[in-house]
Amino acid sequence: MRDGIAAAIETGPDMLVVGQAADGAEAIVRFRELLPDVALIDLQMPGVDGLQAIATICGEFPAARIIVLTSYPGDARVKRALTFGACAYLLKTATREEILTAIRSVMSGKRVVASEVAGEIASHAWSEMLSDRELSVLRLVATGHTNKRIADVLCISEDTVKARLKNIMTKLGAMDRTHAVTLARDRGFFDA
Repeated sequence: MRDGIAAAIETGPDMLVVGQAADGAEAIVRFRELLPDVALIDLQMPGVDGLQAIATICGEFPAARIIVLTSYPGDARVKRALTFGACAYLLKTATREEILTAIRSVMSGKRVVASEVAGEIASHAWSEMLSDRELSVLRLVATGHTNKRIADVLCISEDTVKARLKNIMTKLGAMDRTHAVTLARDRGFFDA
């Protein structure tokens, strides 16, 4: 995939691929070495994931221009990437022209979000985000823990667990615990 994207970029008369990285840790190192005008980063990488790489790069280089190019559209994931400093968010289904246009747009100071990703964000725009406490409960639900076990692990009462689960299901529009976990996973809440 990486070679194909590099080849597509090289066809642009105004673009040059200056480096590539196989994982997030290498992406950080290569960014420091090469200081590219624009970096394309996937979110799903071994070791240091794309979100961590974006946060690190943008923390060190606030003017960095990063385009997320990934298979994962979830609105929470997109918001996190943009908050960490990404300038654009594209899906791997993007055409060569869409990628080249996004690179040029980001170079000119614009932000770009793929239309299907923007639609995902819009569909949840009025939904409340899950709090850190709610996410800690939902992560334990996702690993199969009972309310009692969740209460013990988090040092809270079972009634508090039940209240948080009720809030989670309301916020996500979930029918039950399993549905809540599925929705949260699809939207990218578990990525952090």
